[in-house]
Amino acid sequence: MASDLVFCGTPRFAVPTLDRLIDAGYSVPLVVTQPDRPRGRGMEVTLSPVKEAALRHGLAVIQPDKIKNNEEFRRQLGTIRPQAIIVVGYGRIIPQWMIDLPPFGNLNLHASLLPKYRGAAPIQWAIASGESITGVTTMRIDAGLDTGDILLQRELPIEAEDTAITLSPKLAEIGADLMIETLRGLERGEIHPKTQDHSQATLAPILKREDGRIDFARSAGEIFNRLRGFQAWPGAYTTYRERTLHVQKARLVEHDGWLAPGAIAIEDTRLLVGCGLSGGRATTLELLELQPEGKRIMSARDFINGYRPQTGEILGQ
Repeated sequence: MASDLVFCGTPRFAVPTLDRLIDAGYSVPLVVTQPDRPRGRGMEVTLSPVKEAALRHGLAVIQPDKIKNNEEFRRQLGTIRPQAIIVVGYGRIIPQWMIDLPPFGNLNLHASLLPKYRGAAPIQWAIASGESITGVTTMRIDAGLDTGDILLQRELPIEAEDTAITLSPKLAEIGADLMIETLRGLERGEIHPKTQDHSQATLAPILKREDGRIDFARSAGEIFNRLRGFQAWPGAYTTYRERTLHVQKARLVEHDGWLAPGAIAIEDTRLLVGCGLSGGRATTLELLELQPEGKRIMSARDFINGYRPQTGEILGQ
C-alpha cells in the first residue's frame, strides 16, 4: 500500500475516483479543490462536488485561489510528502514544483484515449466528432497540456443515443477503477509509461456558447452529433422568427423530398429541417423537442400547434 496521497479535483466527474481511493484503503490527508463560487439563477455560493465528497469522508479540504507561487500551499504539500498527487478535473495548471514533488508523480485521469482529445472538453468533442469509441487514460502530468506519458487506458463504446450527460458518469466510473489499477501497478513496478504519439494528437478546447449555434450547412449527422455532445451546455440552438430557438432533441430521418439547409417542412405532427450534404445527398433532421426563447421545453407537436410554422420557413435567419 502506498503512503499518503493528495487529491486535486473539482467536478462531479472526479468524485468516483476520490470515493474509490478511500474505499481501497488509501490515505488521503488533503483534498484540494476550487474555491466555492456562486452558481445558478440565485447565484448562491455552492460547494464543488469534490468538496462535498471530501467532507462526507471527513477529509481536510483546502481551496487556494492560486497554486503556482503559493508558498503556504507548497509548504503544506511538502509536509505531507505524498507518494502521488491524484489530479482529476482540478481546473488549474499544475506547476513544476508540484510535478517534481511526489515519487510517483502527479497522476491524472483524462476522459479520452490520449493523444486524442487533449484539452478541457474531451467527452463533448468525442461525441460531437462522431466517435464510436472513447475511453479514459491515466497519465503522468508533465509541463504540457495533456502531453504526459500514458500509464493505462480503457476503452468504452459511445452508444448511438449517448450525450455528454450520459457518457460522463460512465467514464467517471471506469476511470476511478483505472486509477486504482494504476496506483497498484506502480506500487508493484508493473507499469511501463508510454510516450504519446504527438503526431496523432487532436484538441478538445473549452466550449464556447457559439459552438452550440446550429449550422444547417453541416450534414444532419454532424448536427446530431454536436447536439448530443454539447449537452447540457452550450446545447444546440438556432433562430426562428428572430428569436432564439433551442433544439433539445432530434433524430436522423430519411426524407423523399429535397429541403434546403435550414428550411422546415411540416408533415402532420412532425417537424423536419433540411441539412447539408452527406455523400452527395441532402440530409434531414426531425426536431423532436424544442425550447423557444423564454418558454418551456415542448414537443414538436406542441410547437407546431402553438407557433403554426409554415413549410418553407427558414431556421437560422
